[in-house]
Amino acid sequence: MTHHRRWQRTALWLGLAPLTLLSAQSISASSVYEAREKDWRNGAVVYQILVDRFVPSANLAAKKHLYPAPKVLHDWHEVPQRGVDLPDQKLNSQELAFWGGDLQSARSRLDHVQQLGATAVYLNPIHLAWTNHKYDALDFKAISPEFGTREDFKQFAREAHQRGMKVVLDGVFNHMGRNSPAFKEAMAKPSSPWRHWFAIGPQYKGGARVWTGYQNLPELNLEHPPVRQYLYEAPDSVLRGYLRDGADGWRLDTAFELGHRYLQDLRHAARQEKKDALIVGEIVNYPDQWLQSMDGVMNFTLRQIILGLAQGELSTSAATRMTERLVRDAGIEPLLKSWNVIDNHDIPRIHTQLPDTRQRRLVQALQFTLPGSPNVYYGSEVGMTGGGDPENRGPMRWDQVQPDQAELVWMKRLIALQQGHRALRVGDYRRIEAERLFAFERHTDKALDTRIVLSNPGNTPVTEKIMVANAALMDGTPLVNLLADDPRQAVTTMGPGLITVTVPAQSVMVLQPMERDLGGYSRYKRVR
Repeated sequence: MTHHRRWQRTALWLGLAPLTLLSAQSISASSVYEAREKDWRNGAVVYQILVDRFVPSANLAAKKHLYPAPKVLHDWHEVPQRGVDLPDQKLNSQELAFWGGDLQSARSRLDHVQQLGATAVYLNPIHLAWTNHKYDALDFKAISPEFGTREDFKQFAREAHQRGMKVVLDGVFNHMGRNSPAFKEAMAKPSSPWRHWFAIGPQYKGGARVWTGYQNLPELNLEHPPVRQYLYEAPDSVLRGYLRDGADGWRLDTAFELGHRYLQDLRHAARQEKKDALIVGEIVNYPDQWLQSMDGVMNFTLRQIILGLAQGELSTSAATRMTERLVRDAGIEPLLKSWNVIDNHDIPRIHTQLPDTRQRRLVQALQFTLPGSPNVYYGSEVGMTGGGDPENRGPMRWDQVQPDQAELVWMKRLIALQQGHRALRVGDYRRIEAERLFAFERHTDKALDTRIVLSNPGNTPVTEKIMVANAALMDGTPLVNLLADDPRQAVTTMGPGLITVTVPAQSVMVLQPMERDLGGYSRYKRVR
């Protein structure tokens, strides 16, 4: 008889509940956070890469034939310029400007991503397409030859996994490209089996329904079953095939246009291939109900709250109410899997949005402490600048990757903070009652896991008495600021639910409760 079974028999004989029934509430609370920690999707740090612009190809001379006119292959030191319309191509010349990066070259710098502390890599589209951005697919199942082959992708995924990182691909399942053989045949032959893959008719400008008026991007007809089979339903579908090849999830382009039913079906198909596959959507809407159809969203609502707070467009009280409402409506579980986005390939880079260092760092500190998975756009870690597309898509500045580079040091510090503290990765959210500070706590089932985040977006220091409604935090507990140059010095001391603290102008404090040195005695001995 095992020790465990002897204990159960003894417990029953003594009239005690079996171990499995003891303190069910505390066990369930603990298991919630343990389960969150085991799920890579919660609180991940996601590093975004445009393959063409990330690392120069080692074999560029052998690839030059892959960039025929009107495509233009640029030198790595050149920066993207706004283009001109090409009526024959039905696109802009900036979409045909290339820098020559590929999957092999990107793989060579995975050490950089790993050393930052990122836990996942998100690749913008890599499938066969005509443009540099690849949102105009010709064939979803093939890799663009400028980037490599399916075997190159498999190798990229293997090496990322060896470094403890997951790989997320960009799923552009709303539309294809006008140059795709399927669309060309559908337009030319009414009897073509491809005809029903698209909405074609004289009522549409250009002869077919296109995404947001862009004539190069004919919309796919998801109501046609073969389209869904091809994209995600069949075992050999696009979605399931890349998951088998090593992808760990999909970021869905313009996900709100796919609709709830197809998003739910798509997520189900992903689960059939990998039970922990991530489905995160580009939702430029209030997240709410969309999180019932996907694992997470790109949280543009939270982005607007953070930026509005930092730039003085939102008061601290308004930002607090909005954030609390967002967390309540969305739910903490999907929020932890949602991406906290500040900049990306569609948005001006953060150093252009916020040239003031203190203001920018306040935003970044909130990006890494609010619930979610921070999204780091390649080059932001070294201070790359750039306005709207194409300026925000410049080639990676590897010359700025230096150990003492200020922005790189700061980014590594934020990532280490978020990844090194359980509550910031997988903890719950609770507002802190304050008047002039944007304040909240992240907490788990363990009192000393609690992290108190205090943000002062104003131009003068704020001293305020605030209420931290955490019953597990003991009176007299010192609180230290993890973002201070010397975090060993206590900033303030926990009172009976209230603390008084001074937060410098345009700054963020992340306070950690510390056990007092009481000669081996712990006030937390019976409180987790």
